[in-house]
Amino acid sequence: MNMLAVGSVAFDSVETPFGHADSVLGGSATYFSTSASYFADVGVVAVVGEDFSDEHIAMLNLRGIDTRGIKKVPGKTFRWKGRYDYDLNQAHTIETHLNVFSEFKPVIPDDYRLAPFVFLANIDPDLQMEVLDQVRKPRLVACDTMNFWIEGKPDSLRKLLKRVGLFVINESEAREFAGESSLVKAARRILSWGPGILIVKRGEYGALMFNGKSVFSAPAYPLENIFDPTGAGDSFAGGLMGYLANTGDLSEGSIRKGIILGSVMASFNVEAFSLERLKGLSRDDIKARYREFRQLTHFEDM
Repeated sequence: MNMLAVGSVAFDSVETPFGHADSVLGGSATYFSTSASYFADVGVVAVVGEDFSDEHIAMLNLRGIDTRGIKKVPGKTFRWKGRYDYDLNQAHTIETHLNVFSEFKPVIPDDYRLAPFVFLANIDPDLQMEVLDQVRKPRLVACDTMNFWIEGKPDSLRKLLKRVGLFVINESEAREFAGESSLVKAARRILSWGPGILIVKRGEYGALMFNGKSVFSAPAYPLENIFDPTGAGDSFAGGLMGYLANTGDLSEGSIRKGIILGSVMASFNVEAFSLERLKGLSRDDIKARYREFRQLTHFEDM
């Protein structure tokens, strides 16, 4: 196993202008690991309740995901209910029931601790720190966050970033966290807190990478059919980190390629509710869309 992912496994109920889905499999660790599994061997640490079906575990196992770190405890699994309007970049939360996730204390199995690549999905930054205290000198640690932690635990988050090599955050969160309206200034300030690489997710507008020396802009894939953007950011991170774990190459060129592959995986994810599109891809599907991304950004010199 060369990748450890720690985060949430959940049931989502989602409504968009194009349909709805009730109590379907979701959660940050689920989307991330499913996406990453096309490139790397992933082990997941999470918690679920007694209502979590063995069929869901079997689906993850079918993708080659190591689920020994998913602990089932008495109670109900984390549930989220949300709605998207035609602005699919903005989720409107209707209900959140943390259930067993409220008591989540990640315990990393011994063999997982040796993983050279670690992804800390969107959980309490203090818990993310506890994970880092348990792993053994990974080559790359990446983490995600959200406005809830930016507003509630900014000091903990800044402390965490001193131990993180790659930080993934969305555009509005980057501006809020840094206290800057300019995204370039926001990126410079966040990089000063520790991470070597900052990737800003911009939804339908793509992603930006800042590393203190250069800026890389990746487009989003122009889709005709978008059903559900839930999990797109985690699918993006899964494609990126999975590719880096697969190659072991952390050069800037490799990270740029990983960002495009992350965008590829996110574009598949939004084409159906839950993991319905993401879980059944072929390598040919991924390669074909990657080539289309290259064509999107190709232009001749003057």
